[in-house]
Amino acid sequence: MGEERYGEFVLVRRHGHVAELVLDRPKAMNAVSTEMARSLAAACTALGTDRDARVVVLTSSSERAFCVGADLKERNSFTDADLLRQRPVARGAYTGVLELPVPAIAAVHGFALGGGFELALACDLIVADETAVVGLPEVSVGVIPGGGGTQLLPRRVGAARAAELIFTARRLEAPEAAALGLVDQLTGAGQDREEALALAARIARNSPVGLRSAKRALRLGQGLDLRAGLEVEDAAWRATAFSGDRAEGVAAFNEKRAPEWPGE
Repeated sequence: MGEERYGEFVLVRRHGHVAELVLDRPKAMNAVSTEMARSLAAACTALGTDRDARVVVLTSSSERAFCVGADLKERNSFTDADLLRQRPVARGAYTGVLELPVPAIAAVHGFALGGGFELALACDLIVADETAVVGLPEVSVGVIPGGGGTQLLPRRVGAARAAELIFTARRLEAPEAAALGLVDQLTGAGQDREEALALAARIARNSPVGLRSAKRALRLGQGLDLRAGLEVEDAAWRATAFSGDRAEGVAAFNEKRAPEWPGE
């Protein structure tokens, strides 16, 4: 299992074709500082061009939290000009996760609040353990979700439910979060990382070209009418159907063997 560090607070571990992207600022419960945001964006950029990475799992090294959101201690010293200068750096971290071209899974335990929950929402799937507490409490401290929450949460739970959760700033414990669809899989305490990595390993056995194309179709088709969405799907199908992966997949099926994906 190889490891690569991006700055002080972000780590990438390799598990075959699964890349584990670790938020590694446990003393601050992974509060996203300027430095951490910059490192997270850099790690996502590298993973986005890594053809060996078929799935990314976003995890936490903190026992108490997945991520508690923006580093408000750092921001307490900011002038308005400082906050304005930091904004593109912060956006780069959230956008980096959101724009990963391969399937991404968040493994959540403990607190996932504000920007921390937005990092999870930027992933395609969320696996949470029974200790998870999630929410977007930004309006309670005089801001609004700025890492994609106002756009990603309605896509999961609908406009009215998202409005209620954002306007009240309330926190949800794991059972309610699962019941409302804020998380996709609920596990026992301490099992979120293990379950997310196992899910990622199952996904990673499939065609890397197919996975990227399927994710692109799913993402680009959101919000479109059916006719436009089918055109997005057709373009993704065409990008996959004439690939080496398609030829290998058909050959492996007929020869009754496991495919050896060329990834192109």
